[in-house]
Amino acid sequence: MTQPQPCAALLLDNQLCFALYSTSLLMTKAYKPLLQSIGLTYPQYLAMLVLWERDGITVGEISARLLTDPGSLTPLLKRLEAEGLLKRTRSRVDERVVELYLTEQGRALQQQAERFPACIVEASGHSTAELMTLKEEVLALRSKLQQSI
Repeated sequence: MTQPQPCAALLLDNQLCFALYSTSLLMTKAYKPLLQSIGLTYPQYLAMLVLWERDGITVGEISARLLTDPGSLTPLLKRLEAEGLLKRTRSRVDERVVELYLTEQGRALQQQAERFPACIVEASGHSTAELMTLKEEVLALRSKLQQSI
């Protein structure tokens, strides 16, 4: 008995979602040794990137920026606080709001991370311009998907 031919639209290699997913996994893997050198995980690095852009942000704001649930960020932020990289404080205006402030140690870590983008560009084998074009295309796709859900 022969198996039916799979639908071309359902072949794994034809899936954009898998191309993005597997590329994301490999991107995280490429970052791993860099991040280990400064003692961060990839999700912690993303949170620190947001804080390096804007110190004093709230948990809700960082959650929105990272497209994640505030509850899932809390353990990560507590670990960063325990490591001395940030301080979490209750807002004076609204006690329900938690504000995040970098410590000196957290600010100093930024200098060590400044070499990471160039390392990733080199690992990709593409030019910075090519990667920026790809990033813009992915962001446009993300935007369309956000509008559809």
